[in-house]
Amino acid sequence: MKSILLISRCPPYPLHYGDRLILWHLTRELAERGYTIDLLALHNRDDDLDFVDQYRDRFRHIELIPEERRGGDKYLRRLLDPSLRFARSPEMSFSPRLWRAISNRLERHHYDLAHCFGSVSVYEYHPLFADLPNLITPYESYVVYLSSAARQGQLSARLRLPIARRFESWMYTPYDRTVVIAEKDRQMLMSLQPELKIDVIPNGIELDRYPWKGRGREQNTLLFLGNFDYRPNLDAARLLIQRLMPQIWRQLPQTRLLLVGNNPADWMRAPADDRIEVTGRVPDVQPYLARATAFACPLRIGAGLKNKVLEALAIGIPLVATPLSLDGIAVRHGESAIVADVSEFADAAIALLRDEELRARLSEQGRQLVENEYTWDRSATRYEQLFNEITRASK
Repeated sequence: MKSILLISRCPPYPLHYGDRLILWHLTRELAERGYTIDLLALHNRDDDLDFVDQYRDRFRHIELIPEERRGGDKYLRRLLDPSLRFARSPEMSFSPRLWRAISNRLERHHYDLAHCFGSVSVYEYHPLFADLPNLITPYESYVVYLSSAARQGQLSARLRLPIARRFESWMYTPYDRTVVIAEKDRQMLMSLQPELKIDVIPNGIELDRYPWKGRGREQNTLLFLGNFDYRPNLDAARLLIQRLMPQIWRQLPQTRLLLVGNNPADWMRAPADDRIEVTGRVPDVQPYLARATAFACPLRIGAGLKNKVLEALAIGIPLVATPLSLDGIAVRHGESAIVADVSEFADAAIALLRDEELRARLSEQGRQLVENEYTWDRSATRYEQLFNEITRASK
């Protein structure tokens, strides 16, 4: 089984958009193992076409298709009429161009398997490749994400939650397998549709890119990084600036906060305090992970596995994080990370900054955890095993 038609909600690059990481690394691993992959991907950013050369060598064919707006009326029709849930013609689909691109590739080439990456933007094309072994990787459950946002008082999340539950109760039912990256997401989807066959395959990390740095770090420097276009990261930054750092400063006034990542909001730069540094996008986050005393990750909103946490564990920066930040990662409190709810977070960060022995232990065991469980080679091997299972079952 070596020929794959890959249908994706996004291209595999640039990597500062975290949802592209798994597509980038998995296709690289599979191409190196001899797979022939044709990519059909939606795109919605002006510069997406500029990056095709970054990944051209791993695909036989690449086609990027502008993502069309999915109006609320289209969602409503799918909710009210079960016959419209899966597209049977280009005109019925969210993207007629994507429908035609899939149909065209299937007419011209034989594939051993069809693999969809994404959820609502790609799920409905299943009828086109229903006779092939197939699977879908939605990354995470949108219901899990919306539930966490609703708990933080987001009205839009509360309004969308019932609709998301309805969609996730049937979107993946015809697929041979569904793959998510964290156990919490699997449990949610199973609660909505118990008959689903769901596998959990976590993301990995490039160990060579994140060499362990256990010593020689700055003192009293906390780091948080992320793409601040993404609301959960923006929420965590606000929490750090407005609530957690003032609590920490009362006991450790010399502590500095580094906020690193794409598109920080203007209000993040506004605090008149030289103890907060906001960098914006940087060419490489590795020097910041290697420099700071500890990584503070107080996420309250989100789903799936957090790549930034794997990067922190890999490079050996001691980690204090909320339970949600650690979904899908088998850390042990006090051994590979410090786990703290928001109400306990500042005290946990203070204790970590004061305890050099604790930081050393977390650094060593966090790296060991990633080496044992979270590499892209390991993730690709699990996908290969799944491909083979699906293919054998279809014969």
